[in-house]
Amino acid sequence: MYNEKILFDLEKDSLVTVEKNGYSGVWYNERHQLGSRLVSKDVPYIEFPELKQFDFLKHGFSTRLGGVSEGAFQTLNLSYSRGDVKESVTENYKRILGSLHMNLEDVVFSDQVHDTKIHVASKKDCQGTAYGEKKLAGIDGLITNEKDVVLCTTYADCVPLFFADPKNKAIGAAHSGWKGTVGKIGAKTIQKMAKEYGTKAEDLHCVIGPSICVSCYEVSKDVIDQIEQNFTGEIIRQCVFPKENGKYQLDLWMLNQQILIEAGMPKERVSISNVCTCCNHTLLFSHRASGGKRGNLCGFIALA
Repeated sequence: MYNEKILFDLEKDSLVTVEKNGYSGVWYNERHQLGSRLVSKDVPYIEFPELKQFDFLKHGFSTRLGGVSEGAFQTLNLSYSRGDVKESVTENYKRILGSLHMNLEDVVFSDQVHDTKIHVASKKDCQGTAYGEKKLAGIDGLITNEKDVVLCTTYADCVPLFFADPKNKAIGAAHSGWKGTVGKIGAKTIQKMAKEYGTKAEDLHCVIGPSICVSCYEVSKDVIDQIEQNFTGEIIRQCVFPKENGKYQLDLWMLNQQILIEAGMPKERVSISNVCTCCNHTLLFSHRASGGKRGNLCGFIALA
């Protein structure tokens, strides 16, 4: 059976207490000896040691702290499309990007549709404040080898995948919900990087970022039917856990890890952040925990 441990829980501390203490939380992934750190700067963000080791890139994953949005969007909502005040969202982007030493004018946004299309991002794709008019339609993955191009993907329970190729100085980001996972968007990102940059899977490093954990992710039989059609029995036994109510707990973290390993990545280079958005919904936006009344988180990665 699944047995996930909540390693960082803000239920015991109010946002005021967390802010007063300087966002000093730390997560550790015991299974993989890797993890995530919540970094205190002007606006806090999560960073990943698997990526932090490389000086050719910069990265960060937002929280819901440090912004100006109100209500269900408080405070660092990064979605223009869920009903928040546009000016507040733009200010939130400026704040988090400032902490990451990135520029809004360099950001490439995608209009994610739970598919597996990967776009080769370049400077011409950078939209900045024109996000609402120029987002890339139908794209769930971005790759680049250009500087001054910030890859931005959005989340509120779905699985973020961040890729770094230190040999070819190339990076990638992919949004993998259950549909993207079934479609193996992680493997397709590797294939696209191989085609465009000569990337070899064995040279890649990947982080499976903050997203819903197996303990929180209950799904119905129609989702499991799709899993069973696309994965072997051994993988299914590791990732799918039947329940007495006829539903299932699904481990998207482990499933994405297995996809990357099957695509040729060494297991030790696939880091699971072990941070659950639903367990930590006072720190991170979670669609499931909020019943859909929420903002968006973003992952950012760029060449330094």
